Amino acid sequence: MIRPTVGMVLAAGRGERLRPLTDTVPKPLVPVLGRPLLDHAIDRLAAFGVQRIVVNVHHLGEQIALHLKSRTAPEIVISREKKALETGGGVVHALSLLGPQPFFAVNGDSLWFDGMTPALDRLAAAFDPARHDVMLLLQRTTGAVGYEQNRGDFFLDANGLPRRVGAGEIAPYLYAGVQILSPQLFGDAPAGAFSLNRIYDRALAAGRLGAIVHDGEWYTVTDEAGLEEVRAHLARRRTER
Repeated sequence: MIRPTVGMVLAAGRGERLRPLTDTVPKPLVPVLGRPLLDHAIDRLAAFGVQRIVVNVHHLGEQIALHLKSRTAPEIVISREKKALETGGGVVHALSLLGPQPFFAVNGDSLWFDGMTPALDRLAAAFDPARHDVMLLLQRTTGAVGYEQNRGDFFLDANGLPRRVGAGEIAPYLYAGVQILSPQLFGDAPAGAFSLNRIYDRALAAGRLGAIVHDGEWYTVTDEAGLEEVRAHLARRRTER
């Protein structure tokens, strides 16, 4: 088992479906539970013990950089993108800041609450560098708040090995926006913008993609209706506890 000391929060997206709000506020700074989504992600990484967090920025990136100046620990490093590089290109652009060891990568618009054991600890325990290049956190679609689609992303076989959803299929699990990545995966990655899905497919083909299922609560913000759904659900959660 490894315990990553570096993490990345993917915060460069345009948040197109959340417009017009994201015309003036970057999606990672949209408040949920009184705090920006980005801070919730950083808090989870800090609680695990991550010592350095790289945050990539593009759309309204200086707002994010300014907001993060108030955080003193862990170390926050900004990876500025002159043009949008998508998830995969954003990681490649930040590799020199991430170092040579496996690292966490977390979507800036996902919010989760842990079960009995923190999700990041469970990911680290499941990730074996001898067997894996990627370890994904999956979420059951039936328990995903703010998730609009119903097709899912992955199946898991009896041994816990993931398989992508195929044409005409409905899968029970979606990717929850939390993962461990090995930097060696990106040695011959394409230049410019590309999706991390290309990296996942390569790892799947090599039998080096692992996954575990989240055992706590999970929320995602997609559009204005989804944001209100998440806020309403969390408000009920507060009053019930």
